[in-house]
Amino acid sequence: MKKIRGRTARKRRRKRLQSFMDGVNCSHKPEYIKLKKWLKDRGFEDSNLRPAQFWDTGRGLMTTKALKAKDLVISLHEKCLLTTGTVLSSCLGEYIMKWKPPVSPLIALCTFLIAEKHAGDKSLWKPYLDVLPETYTCPVCLEHDVINLLPEPLRKKAQEQRTMVQELYVSARPFLSSLQPLFGENTETIFNYSSLEWAWCTINTRSIYMKHSQKECFSLEPDVYALAPYLDLLNHSPNVQVKAAFNEQTRRYEIWTNSHYKKYEEVFICYGPHDNQRLLLEYGFVAKDNPHSSVYVSSDILLKYFPVLDKQRNAKLSILKDHDFLENLTFGWDGPSWRLLTALKLLSLEADEFTCWRRTLHGDVISARNEQQALRMTAKICQFLIEETQHVLSQISQLKRNKGNLTKHLALVETLRLEDLKILQKSAEILWNLNTAT
Repeated sequence: MKKIRGRTARKRRRKRLQSFMDGVNCSHKPEYIKLKKWLKDRGFEDSNLRPAQFWDTGRGLMTTKALKAKDLVISLHEKCLLTTGTVLSSCLGEYIMKWKPPVSPLIALCTFLIAEKHAGDKSLWKPYLDVLPETYTCPVCLEHDVINLLPEPLRKKAQEQRTMVQELYVSARPFLSSLQPLFGENTETIFNYSSLEWAWCTINTRSIYMKHSQKECFSLEPDVYALAPYLDLLNHSPNVQVKAAFNEQTRRYEIWTNSHYKKYEEVFICYGPHDNQRLLLEYGFVAKDNPHSSVYVSSDILLKYFPVLDKQRNAKLSILKDHDFLENLTFGWDGPSWRLLTALKLLSLEADEFTCWRRTLHGDVISARNEQQALRMTAKICQFLIEETQHVLSQISQLKRNKGNLTKHLALVETLRLEDLKILQKSAEILWNLNTAT
């Protein structure tokens, strides 16, 4: 009898462990019950997906049945989608239609989100708003100390993102002030910068692409956004493929999978073949072992290892710039990119080889010496980036101890840098083998 009870207890423990590994079902939580009811009232037919908390990806959707390739994952009726059409049919519509110069579709959606969040229980969209994140981890939300720890190309784009959102807010303020008759309190307190930042991040990180016809009341920026409640709980994986589009016949936004899933596994979609820098910039997360990821080499780093006294240095730089060989130079999982090696081969040309620069750009071998010199320079740059990455990781460790309020954001940058380190170490190994062979 004891043996039977022991086996039963072990079985229960295994089941609990497996449940934890698969994900913890959250569909019993009040906010998800309300969301499902709200969606059902708008024509949503219950799918096999359930909200769950996963140990590695956080909140996502699990399937309650096995899925195979070409299965329909989710189908969301257009009444469930939040678009500029939704905004125009609200009390904001008349203000948007008469405002000159016209506001952008993006500002219209941001304004609607902020207004509905402010309305609280009175909002028809409250069940959806209640499951949206309160904060985001896009670079626009990161502290200056954290931004400085990003790789140079991403750091520049992060600063551009922050400037763009700030300019968006400044340009929208006159229109936002015109909405005063709709509110009992000052619009300056409702539509402040932090609320616009939250709304912008919500749209930028969670919207699906859905092209709408151009409306005269909007500016000429593309009207391609739609927020899709429940569907936007699906997480990204670079290793899956899906077919996603709005079905004009059924009037539903549909996602079909090309992958296989076991019962209770997390279901993923793919936002596109993005590297980790793009994922962090646009969506505020990093994918581990991302096959599309790269480490970028700036032109400044490229030139650190070439003599200033090279008489053809400026001419070489001019050629590289004219032929777009100073951008998108990378190390990947398979080593240095062809573009990076080509740029370094051209910079390594001796005076008597310089006339062959066109052949270099076409990928021709100029000389054994040139090939070896380029490989040596590539290995030095790779080693420099490894040491720089290790130094930043050390800085992050120090900051995590001293600035507890930044722990979440620092952990994000740390993950990015650790992924970069893996790629660089793999590239160093490949380069060592190439140098040994030559």
